[in-house]
Amino acid sequence: MKIAFFETESWEEEYLRKRLEEHELEFYTDALNLDNLPEEKDFDVLSVFVNCDVNKEVIGYFPNLKFISTRSTGYDHIDITEAMKKGIAVSSVPSYGENTVAEFAMGLILTLSRKIFLSYDRIRETGSFSLEGLQGFDLKGKTIGVVGTGKIGRHIVKIAKGFDMNIVANDAYPDEKFASETDLKYVSFEELLGASDIITFHVPELPSTTHMINMGNINLIKKGAIIINTARGAVIETAALVKALNEGIVGGAGLDVLEEEVPTKDERNFLISGRSEEHNLKTMLENHLLIDMDNAIITPHNAFNTKEALERILDTTVLNITSFEAGSPQNEVKADK
Repeated sequence: MKIAFFETESWEEEYLRKRLEEHELEFYTDALNLDNLPEEKDFDVLSVFVNCDVNKEVIGYFPNLKFISTRSTGYDHIDITEAMKKGIAVSSVPSYGENTVAEFAMGLILTLSRKIFLSYDRIRETGSFSLEGLQGFDLKGKTIGVVGTGKIGRHIVKIAKGFDMNIVANDAYPDEKFASETDLKYVSFEELLGASDIITFHVPELPSTTHMINMGNINLIKKGAIIINTARGAVIETAALVKALNEGIVGGAGLDVLEEEVPTKDERNFLISGRSEEHNLKTMLENHLLIDMDNAIITPHNAFNTKEALERILDTTVLNITSFEAGSPQNEVKADK
């Protein structure tokens, strides 16, 4: 098979060539999107990552395409409906970094609760060892609200127990067995907002999870709570979060993902060749407000990024490709209804 890999680094190319040596492979460092299509179009398989935009037009560009393998758990960057319509199978990597992302989320929590970055930045920028304005708070005895108790959410629960925290959770499909084993309590989303000192999101991007926090419910949040998002940017309405941070409804936010994340990351390219009609420019401006706030920590979608997790991603990608070739696809995804 002829396979194209997008958004890859040199070490990944070396790793994959050793494991897929019987196939014809092409590697591209840039993301795949309508403005960045390869000259070659006769690929049987595309392997993409989170910054790619595999929409209807991109799918239509490859006449021989049979399979798309995303090296991520989420697949909202792929038009699954269009792929299914054309008989193109799509697979993801459902499990690679449940502990990895959970550890990063806890790092964001500690950074905010103990004002670690502000402490570091003060000494680095001013040389001052003053403690003024750097008082934090203990996690012991505080309530953490975990939104989504899948594989990553479960790891957060286990980590939070190690910090002696109280745990409430919200999930579309509560696991009462897990709840009894870990002494967590499932509650409504509204109750979670009001009870939690820290709210952390671990849900996929679906119509039902878009803007879970929004202008209509920000006033239900416990005053001064910290919000953590290592899931998908669309889970939180950016305008609502900016308002909540400005007005002190929310005490801090740790965000590894943003709405309009891709154009915000590469604004120069977006201004030169982007399609403004496909994006919310107001949200992009609001992202800059978040970046400049002292009570917000923004990281570049880095929660997954450890050596071990990346190797697990590539191993699963190889499995997905070889099993598809053998006629027994693994980790297939379908369009969300």
